[in-house]
Parts: sequence; structure tokens; C-alpha cells
Amino acid sequence: MRLAELSERSGAPTATIKYYLRERLLPPGRRITATQAEYGEEHLRRLRLVRALIQVGRMPVATAREVLAAVDDESLDQHMRLGAATWALPHGPEPDAEDPATETARATVAEVLRELGWRHDESGGQPSPAHGTLVASVAALERLGYPCDPAHLANYARAAAGVAVHDLDLVEEYEGPAEQVEAAVALTVLYEPVLLSLRRMAHAEESARRFAP
Repeated sequence: MRLAELSERSGAPTATIKYYLRERLLPPGRRITATQAEYGEEHLRRLRLVRALIQVGRMPVATAREVLAAVDDESLDQHMRLGAATWALPHGPEPDAEDPATETARATVAEVLRELGWRHDESGGQPSPAHGTLVASVAALERLGYPCDPAHLANYARAAAGVAVHDLDLVEEYEGPAEQVEAAVALTVLYEPVLLSLRRMAHAEESARRFAP
């Protein structure tokens, strides 16, 4: 397909597509003349991923480029490729080493991970960014007087495990390793606001059930 058709099918303006090409977020098309190139379905798929990262995930171009490099790294097996791509996504704050609540939070998280048999340090012993964000979040709860003990945290973790099964079932519906990694990254970005919204709506329903007259 030509650039105009790629724009029409994706909904992205041609100027935006040209910008993504210049920034190496999209691979170049197959050159057919000195001024024209042809694009395939892989460009359409990648364009949707780029738009998810930048427009929905509010990701800087440099960060998006890093994520896409992990997506394209065929030297990794599928598990490590998925991990590298999601590690490159933006995460929350790191734990404050000077905060006394951090050690309590770290111990709470470690206890829950041991109980569930979860691994979080599969890259040379380096904890994942999500692990750091979790510790920082539990520390904030502790510091502000809303303790998150292992039993409560484990309940959330089990619910998250169910979501993860559904997520990866959905990812496996895509053909080929590259499509699956792209889908995993896009769905991580696109579904996080969905999950937050559903949680808040569920709170409203449960509040009405318990407290409404």
C-alpha cells in the first residue's frame, strides 16, 4: 500500500506517519521510485502500536524507540522478549532507600512473592521496575497509616494473576512472535486505564450494595 492508503487505514495523518518514519519508530517502506515507497501489513500493525505508546501511553519518542527495540530483538526467547519490552515501558517511582517504611514494604512484598512462588529478578538478579514501584507503593500506604499486610496484598496478587492469564490468552491469539510481543505491549498500555476504570466502577457497585439505603 502507498502512504495515503496507510494513512487512511490507520487513521494517522500522513504528516504523523512521516514523522514516525524520520524518528525510526516505523521501518522504512520498500522503495519503488525515488520519491515513493510501498508499505505492508507489518507497517500498519506497527503504526497502531506506536500510536498506542505515544498517544495513549503519553510516552516520549525516545522511550517508545527503546520499547520498540526490545520488541524487535529476535536474539531473545519469547519470554525474555516480552519481559524486555514491558521493562522498557514507563513505571512509577522507585523506593526511597532513606524511608524507614521501605524496608517494611520490601519485606511484605518478599513474603507475598515467596507465598505465591513468583519470580521478579529474571535479569541477572536485577528486580523488575514493577517490583520497585510495588515496594514504593506499599511503603506509601504504610507511611500514611494504611498498612498493606501480606494477606491483603496476596489477595490483590491473586486477582492480578487471573488478569495475567486472560491477557496472555489474548496475546496468543496473534500469529507469530513479533505480533504477539507487539500485542502484549499495546495491550499493557491500552488496558491499564480499562482495569482502573473497571475497579472504580466495581467499587461503586459494591458500595451501593453495602451502604446505600
